[in-house]
Amino acid sequence: MTSVSRALSFNAAAAQYAANRPSYPPVLFSTIEEITGRPLAGSRVVDVGAGTGIATALLREQGADVIAVEPGDGMAAEFRRALPDVAIVRGDGNALPLADLSCDLITYAQAWHWTDTSRSVPEALRVLRPGGALALWWNTGAEDVPWADAQDERVAHWCGVAPHDRARPDAVRAGRLAGLSDLPYARRLLRWSRIVPLDTHLANITSHSAFLVLDEARTQEFLKGERALLSEVFPDGMVEETYVVDLLVVTKP
Repeated sequence: MTSVSRALSFNAAAAQYAANRPSYPPVLFSTIEEITGRPLAGSRVVDVGAGTGIATALLREQGADVIAVEPGDGMAAEFRRALPDVAIVRGDGNALPLADLSCDLITYAQAWHWTDTSRSVPEALRVLRPGGALALWWNTGAEDVPWADAQDERVAHWCGVAPHDRARPDAVRAGRLAGLSDLPYARRLLRWSRIVPLDTHLANITSHSAFLVLDEARTQEFLKGERALLSEVFPDGMVEETYVVDLLVVTKP
């Protein structure tokens, strides 16, 4: 299964994604402001790989003037239902459909790893105004939660993918993995959690691409076993998901 196929798999599950994926904590946005030295309020922001609009909506709440860029039909349709008054254009980070020097901030929430950084880095720098910034972030699993570590192992085995390495890379390796080695960047790790019903947790897990490309019967078989295991860990039916937002910010000279 190619990375392109996995990226496109989200279109068929856009509603599931919108309803069950985690959001982001308020400290994320105050941290971006602290690093960039400028408020989000009044800034021209481009949210790339906007998906169903989870990050876009939060950026608007901060007072940013946001335009979304999204390549997928299903995701864009869900975005329009959720945020009908926000401009969305079709495209991706490898060839941004935007003018040179046209925005203050470019954001990628859970989406940068789908780009070709040899193209997406220069594209971001082309579109950013001097002093503008590129902010990349991911909700990653906390490393010190045993039940989540065990679940990652089960998911990897079930989906036939390499187990997720829960050891967090240091700042230098994180920048290299993101294709930012030749640029000055800041990194922050922001821990937060949410408590959700077991059904929401399971729907979140199976909204990831590794499951979306699986046969439905196999996914249902996984859910049956996982529900039984987690019901023992969380007998009240409420699951605490603990995340660390891994944030990288590049400021254009």
